[in-house]
This record gives sequence, structure tokens and C-alpha cells, in this order.
Amino acid sequence: MTRALSSIRARLDRAGVVLSGLCAAHCLLSILIVSALGIGGEFFFAPVIHRIGLAIALVIAAVAIGWGALQHRRAAPFVIAMMGLTFMGGALAVPHGVHEVVLTIIGVTLVSIGHILNLRAAH
Repeated sequence: MTRALSSIRARLDRAGVVLSGLCAAHCLLSILIVSALGIGGEFFFAPVIHRIGLAIALVIAAVAIGWGALQHRRAAPFVIAMMGLTFMGGALAVPHGVHEVVLTIIGVTLVSIGHILNLRAAH
């Protein structure tokens, strides 16, 4: 049973890394597409997409990293991921543009690092 639960947590950590990468790609590609082609701004920059992304990141990080922290008792993955989620939340508070992208990229990078450290600490 413990092995199965560890497998679930590891899958959540991997999903967190993949979703962080997809979020970063969304940010960068959105700016390029909207800037170069002038289309899709109402979809790519819709606040609801960012709120949903942050909510998903919060749930996955809370379960995977919180669970991992309880098992391996290392604070670094938790602290780094929470800093990343804070940056992502801060990105919701600024207007669309460079500041939002920078905060989001910093945030998703830190969340990914937190998930990777969590995977390593659990082994």
C-alpha cells in the first residue's frame, strides 16, 4: 500500500513538472503569437486561464509536495514550491505584459524545482 501511495505522489510530482513547462510555453508562445499575428489575445490572455492554471498548480503542489514533506521531512521542496506559487499568484495581480510573464516564468520554474527536489528526496 505504501509503495502504491508513493507511486501516486511521484506521478503528481511529474505532472507538476510537465504542467509547469506547459504553463511557461503558454506564456511565451502567447506573447509571440499575439505580437506577431495580432490574433488570439482574448483567448490567450483570458484571466480565467491563469486562475485555473494557478488552482491546478496549487492542488497538485499541495498534495504532492505536502505529502512528500511529511514523508521525507525536508523543507526545501516545500519552501521552493510555495515561493513559486506566490510568484504565480503575484502574476495574477499585475496587468498582462512583461511583468506578468516574468513573474509567471519565475513561479513555474520554482514550482518545477520544488517538484524535482521532492522526487529526489523521496528516493
